[in-house]
Formats: sequence, structure tokens, C-alpha cells
Amino acid sequence: MVFVIVFFIGHWYLSLFSQTFFLHRYAAHASFTMNKAWEKVFYVFTYITQGSSYMSPRAYAIMHRMHHAYTDTELDPHSPAYDKNLFAMMWRTKNIYSDIFYKRYPIEKKFAKNLPEWRWFDAFGHSWFSRFMWIGIYTALYLLFAPSPWFLLILPLHMVMGPLHGVIINWYAHKYGSVNHDMENTSKNLFKVDWLMMGEGYHNNHHKYPSKTNFASKKGEIDLCYPVIYLLGKLKIIRPVAKALVRVEEHA
Repeated sequence: MVFVIVFFIGHWYLSLFSQTFFLHRYAAHASFTMNKAWEKVFYVFTYITQGSSYMSPRAYAIMHRMHHAYTDTELDPHSPAYDKNLFAMMWRTKNIYSDIFYKRYPIEKKFAKNLPEWRWFDAFGHSWFSRFMWIGIYTALYLLFAPSPWFLLILPLHMVMGPLHGVIINWYAHKYGSVNHDMENTSKNLFKVDWLMMGEGYHNNHHKYPSKTNFASKKGEIDLCYPVIYLLGKLKIIRPVAKALVRVEEHA
């Protein structure tokens, strides 16, 4: 039982770190830079930690930039205002993401600037072979270590870990929470201390300052991802970009 709990918590936070650090702050907002060697290291790290729900940094970045540019409008790829429930929103988001990944979706040039891309690796990460391989690994670990068959009910959460993190923010953080900054959109902060989403829960703060590396903006708020970013900067693995207060117009 201890192994299963540790495995679930580890998968939750490692996958979440890959999403907020690499896909979100690096690929989508270019809040910091890194050389191509380290970029490939984080590609592989993201693949390992996201597993069956691996998302292409390029496709994720394009879709997220669209979200900022068109928040709460019909062009927003994930908005509670245009879907009846979170499952409908997840399905629409999945379809838009897939169309972007397979280049079936018309992309405005302003969303396609300075994107990371590793084509063959993304193709492998998106393959059914890869996804079913990871599902098989998760299932085998639960069959080996779960103390009861009831624990198998947790398996679907592992399989959709990336989209699960996304829907928590894209649905709930546009419906519930508090507001630090008055915005012309529905973005909200879900937590005072974001221990669950590693800073992603400060969604209102993020919409105010999209490229800021630290999503916390008021006393008492803690972005758990930021100390890692700070450390990686000190180690010269990444290089912070001096545009912390740049708004979404950066992609125009």
C-alpha cells in the first residue's frame, strides 16, 4: 500500500512539474531559455514523467498561447463558458490539441514563434505503442504492489495525468476562487498556498503576468515550482529572461 501511495504522489508531482516548468513556462511563455542539449534532457524527462499522457511541447505551447489571446471567447480552446461540463471541455481541448499536433489546424504566425520542436521524439511519444506501453507499466506495478483490487480504480488517473492537471486549472480556475488582479476574463486563484498544483493554481496572477517565472504575487502565496527554477538558474542550466512583466501581447 505504501508503494502505491508513494507512486501516485510521485507521478502527480513529477508530471505536474514537467507541465508547469517545461511545457508551460518554457515552451509556451519562454520565461527562461536553455541550450538544445538541456532542452532534449527535459523532453525526455517530460516523456518519462507524463508517460501515457505525454504532450508535445510545441502543440501545447501553441494551444496555450491561443488560450491567453482568446480567453473566455469562442476561440479559446478550453473555456467553461462554451462547454456544458468539464468532460465536454476536455474532449474539445483534446481535439484541438490533436489537430494542432498533426498540423490540421490553421495556426496564426504570432502563436508559432520560438517553439521547441523534436519531431521524431514527439511522434514516438504520441504513438499508440508508447501510450499502451506506459499503461502496461502502470498496470503491472499496481498488480504487483496494490494490497487490494480496489486500488486498480486509481489506474485511470495515471493514464490521463496530464489532461487531469489541465482540466483542474482550465475548468475550476475559471469558475471558482479569488482574484488578486482585476482582469477582463474569468481567471481566478484556486489557493492561497498552492501545494496541490505547484503554482498553476495562481491562475489569475498568471493571466496578469503570463511570462513571470514566479506565479505567486502576494504575501503568503507560495509557488512550489519557482524555487526549482531559481536553483536551475543558479546552476546555469536555464537562463531567466528579463521580461517578467510582459503581457500576452508578446505573442502578437
